[in-house]
Order: sequence, then structure tokens, then C-alpha cells
Amino acid sequence: MTFDTPVDRRNTHCVKWDAMQDIYGVSPDDGLAMWVADMEFRAADPIKDALQNMVDHGVYGYFGDESKYRSAIQWWMQERHGWTIDPSWIFTTHGLVNGTALCIETFTRPGDGVVLFTPVYHAFARVIHAANRQVVECELVNNDGRYELDFDAYDAQMLGNERMLILCSPHNPGGRVWTKQELQEVAAFAKRHDLILVSDEIHHDLTMPGQTHTPMTHIEGITDRLVMMTATTKTFNIAGSHSGNVIIEDPDLRAKFGRCMAALGISPNSFGLHMATAAYSPAGAAWVDDLRAYLDQNRKIFDAGINSIPGLRSMNLESTYLAWVDFSGTGMPQEEFTKRVEQSAKIAANHGPTFGKGGDDFLRFNIGAPKAQIEDAVGRLQKAFSDLQ
Repeated sequence: MTFDTPVDRRNTHCVKWDAMQDIYGVSPDDGLAMWVADMEFRAADPIKDALQNMVDHGVYGYFGDESKYRSAIQWWMQERHGWTIDPSWIFTTHGLVNGTALCIETFTRPGDGVVLFTPVYHAFARVIHAANRQVVECELVNNDGRYELDFDAYDAQMLGNERMLILCSPHNPGGRVWTKQELQEVAAFAKRHDLILVSDEIHHDLTMPGQTHTPMTHIEGITDRLVMMTATTKTFNIAGSHSGNVIIEDPDLRAKFGRCMAALGISPNSFGLHMATAAYSPAGAAWVDDLRAYLDQNRKIFDAGINSIPGLRSMNLESTYLAWVDFSGTGMPQEEFTKRVEQSAKIAANHGPTFGKGGDDFLRFNIGAPKAQIEDAVGRLQKAFSDLQ
């Protein structure tokens, strides 16, 4: 396949395209959907082949014998991330939002504080609030267009009722690949305040050239409070499979999480397991390598176009396919620049405030699409802000 091939997703029960009229007032007939974090690309051939085999078989019963599935996860983590895992450490959840919710249910109690480095993926705060826990927002420092951590400030914020820290690594929406030094500081912060550390690494495969992701599990002395979360879903554009991995090395934490899973009667769906097994393969790896190169080209096109508009700045993307654009230089209120994007450019993009403190001047744009769509989006935005040029 080629990533240049457009796929019409309208009227296919696709939330990204079929819901944007109601949410953003942008029609799918002449607008661009750049909000939901899935891509506009068809899945890799091994995944499609696995699903076709299931369809041809015609019986869709309960999944048994997870050995190949778990071996595929082992192979991928060792091959792509230098991380040796044991099959017994793996729990399969219905995606990583579900995995996050299960961690909150397992390791915290109502009223406890859960720390987030904001702005950050909006679903974290949503499930924290829904579970009757408190969101503790530790705002990232925007240092000349690059997010950094300020642990002196975060230490001063802690009240003592915090029980968990959820880290987004690589970071969504800022695209940061945290350095090993930064991750060591995160681990030290978790230890100082006796926090369970949940590291959501769903974007770990999608780094840009020259960037190296360090799994949090590679940081020494953190295992006894660490929960790792990974998935095939973002990497391979199969979010609808709703499968994710919660990987826990520490036996005590693992036992607690296992009891929570058992109490809620959670078990994986067979489609997700077949898709993940097929994805984590040499053929899947080759597809991802091609995808990363394509996303890098999209990043360059998008950033060059956005940064040519006075007052707009696209944060340097080190990972993910989610561009985080700062509109503060325009001097416009949020309502004005958002109106221009949605009504003039006819683009649906995520509103920055939904990501928490520090997001007010931003919109998030999904660049996981054919190059022609990215070029179209840039042209639309340049026209919508043409009076600034």
C-alpha cells in the first residue's frame, strides 16, 4: 500500500469524520477531520490478512491459548525497545484508557489525588474525575517551544493525598520524547511522594528520526511502583480493536491489578488479540518503519507551513503524529483563532483547554493523513490567517 492513497471514511461510523459536524460545526463534505488520534491509513497487510482468515473461518468464539499473542509482545518489546518481559507480566485491557481506569481503581481510593503533567491527553482527567479522584495538575514549562519539567514547583504543590502519577511518554500533545535524565527525575519525584507511577507509552513506536524513546522500566529502582502501558493501536492504526497491554513486573502490584481485573470480569476480544499478534511481526515492523518516515515528511510540511504564518508556532514534534500549535503570538483570544480554524479553514482540531493547564493558546492537529491532505490543511490555515502575513 501507499500512504498517499486517500480513504473516504465518511458514513462508516467513524467518530473522527461523522461526529465533527455536531462537535465542531465542520461539515465532512468540505471540511478536514484533524482531531481524533487515529490515522487516515489502511492497516498493514499482516493485520488485514489475520482478519480475513477470521472472516473466512466464520466462527467467532472465545479466544484460547494466548501463547503466540504473548510471544509476539515479548518479541516486539525486545526487538524494538530492548525490553525483556515475562509473559506472566502482561494483562490485556480494552485499550489504554480502560487500562488507566483500571489502574486508578486498583491503586487509589475515592478522594485521592492523581498527578498529571499538563497539558496532557484529555482522557486521563476524564477517567480520574469519573472515578471520584482529584486531578492534580502540574503544569509543564514551555521553554521557547519545548516542554520541560519543574520538580521544585511540583514538590511545592503536593498536599500529601496524592497516590498516583500518570506519565504520558512520549508526550501527547507536545510530542516530547523525555530524556533518560528527565525520566530519572520523574522516578525520583514518584519515590519522594510515594506515588504509583503509571507510564502510558502508547506512542513509543512513533518517534521521529534522531529520537530514541527510553521505556520507564529501564530506569533503575522504580519497578516496585511502576505500571507500564503499551498497545498496538496507535502504532498500527487499529484503535477500534480496543486492545492494550498493562505490563507489571512487581509481583505485589501485579497481584492487586489481577484481582481488580477478575472482580470486573474483564477479558479480551478475539479480534484484538489476532490483530495484535499479526502486527507485532517482522512484516509489521517494516510497515512501521515506512510509516515513521512518512510521518516525518508530513511533520516537515506542516511545520514549515504553520511557522510561516506570523503569530503561529508548531511545537517541535519528536514523536507521535499530533501537532501542537501555539496561537498566542497572534494576540487573538481563543474564541477568535478557533473560529478561524473551524469556520474559515473548515478544519476540526482539538481545543487546547481540554488538555488541562497550559493548553489555552493551543490547538492539536492530527497529521497522520495523506500528504495531500496535510498540504490542503496548511493552505487553508494560511488563507484563514492571511491578514497576519
